[in-house]
Amino acid sequence: MRYRSRYLSTSPTVSTRACPVCGATPRSSRSVYCEKAACKQRAYRLRHQPQATVDPAVLRKQLQRQRLLVDHTVYECPSCQERFLGERRCPDCHLFARAVGLGGSCPDCETVILLADLLELEGMAPA
Repeated sequence: MRYRSRYLSTSPTVSTRACPVCGATPRSSRSVYCEKAACKQRAYRLRHQPQATVDPAVLRKQLQRQRLLVDHTVYECPSCQERFLGERRCPDCHLFARAVGLGGSCPDCETVILLADLLELEGMAPA
């Protein structure tokens, strides 16, 4: 004996699915995009875009214009070698730290990471 609820498909029905490009409903339950060639072409081009490059000078100027340069600058204490994000003065040694470069904090472990270390760039040092 077959139970109907056991053999129902767990994928969403055609009416609840939408094309991620235009929002129209796809014809079949297996298709991701609608039948328009423009949607499929746009999705292909988005998937095959070249990697974005980071220009350190442009990034620094943009942060400067937004008045966020200090918040995204990594500073290193000359005495204890501790790195700080957005803090120009070491709270332990009470010395001014030197700017190492642009960076941020890791979302998992909250350690300070340089953008140059992540992207393996050479020209990310402070100007």
